[in-house]
Amino acid sequence: MSALFYRAFEDKYRGSRELIRSRLEIYIPFVQPLLDLKTPASALDIGCGRGEWLELLSKLGLKGRGVDLDEGMLEACRERGLDVACSEGLATLRQTPSDSLVLVSAFHVVEHIRFEDLQAIVAEALRVLVPGGLLILETPNPENLEVGTSSFYLDPSHVKPLPSQLLAFVVEHAGFQRQKILRLQEAASLHGAAPVSLISVLAGVSPDYAVVAQKNGELAALHAQDQAFSKEYGLSLPELARRHDQHHAVVQQQLSEAEARAESRERQLRKLLSIVEAQARRARATAAALEARIAILEQQGVQTADKLQELDRRGFAVRSAGLRERLVAIKAFLRHPRPGPIVRRISKVARKLGIHAPMRAVYLRMRSFALARMRPAAEPQPAHVPKAAPPDRPSDELSDDARSVWNQLNVHGKKKKGVN
Repeated sequence: MSALFYRAFEDKYRGSRELIRSRLEIYIPFVQPLLDLKTPASALDIGCGRGEWLELLSKLGLKGRGVDLDEGMLEACRERGLDVACSEGLATLRQTPSDSLVLVSAFHVVEHIRFEDLQAIVAEALRVLVPGGLLILETPNPENLEVGTSSFYLDPSHVKPLPSQLLAFVVEHAGFQRQKILRLQEAASLHGAAPVSLISVLAGVSPDYAVVAQKNGELAALHAQDQAFSKEYGLSLPELARRHDQHHAVVQQQLSEAEARAESRERQLRKLLSIVEAQARRARATAAALEARIAILEQQGVQTADKLQELDRRGFAVRSAGLRERLVAIKAFLRHPRPGPIVRRISKVARKLGIHAPMRAVYLRMRSFALARMRPAAEPQPAHVPKAAPPDRPSDELSDDARSVWNQLNVHGKKKKGVN
């Protein structure tokens, strides 16, 4: 593999210098206390690459030196005035005096070497570090299933992935006082109590991790690093899986509650539906009964109308016959030369009551009306022919009572006209 190829590969897939430098700032709490261990505080970076870590160490006040086997990477470091050399990391450590460095680091190196060389580098780092000094080893995290099954093998120089528990045990077994696993570069959106999806469980675990190991030293040097070592970093697979299960359990509980509410509402709706159906049946039965009643009433109405017509015909005939009989009786009564016993009795009562004259007037009017109804209609006379004057004497056909009434009316009329 050519040097130019690997440098182009790093530029494309590792990320920009600014991105890498921002990711390395997480180690500042571990590095700053190292300035108190030795002056000058020297550090060795194995596999320094493009030199982002050496630039950060320089800003923090450490004297950093880097080694790498890729000339393309070293050329990028020299362009920035960094102290680098083309050398193998293990050989460089073996040439370094004991207790001379405060920091040994190797970013994305251990996955490129054999396991025996890794153990040797850890052992040599323990030797060259001052008491309280640090070893930082960063590598891809195979706990992330996407990294462990896919992206790790994108780099053709990778040998095999190293689980974090294995690398932590390597430094512990070598004799370091304490070690801390830092899971790195996970998505910020996965922090907090946000729900975790299945894809986040598979690919959301921190894609990188680092093991930070500290050599035994004075208590002051160890205590200065306590806060950084006590903090938790990144996201592990069990944590994301647990959060996913919790979210899934909450969702299942919500679904169960929703199903229970739906079943309850369904029962209520079925009950209401049965009530509505019963009411509809009763309404249909009532409507049918009303229709039958209306039909009966219509039939009865027709029959009643027929009966009324028949009664009307019968009643008219009866009234006509009765009217004719009464008119005949009145005619005979009025034409009778002498009043009957009823008229005489009424006349006698009227004299006692002092209303004989009005009674005779009524009698006369009744007689005139009856005679007018019984006589044929008079022939119309021309308008210029004067009407005949009424006779001064009553007709011989009148009875005594009618004649008396007529005479009184005639005398009353003459008085109004001024005739004695």
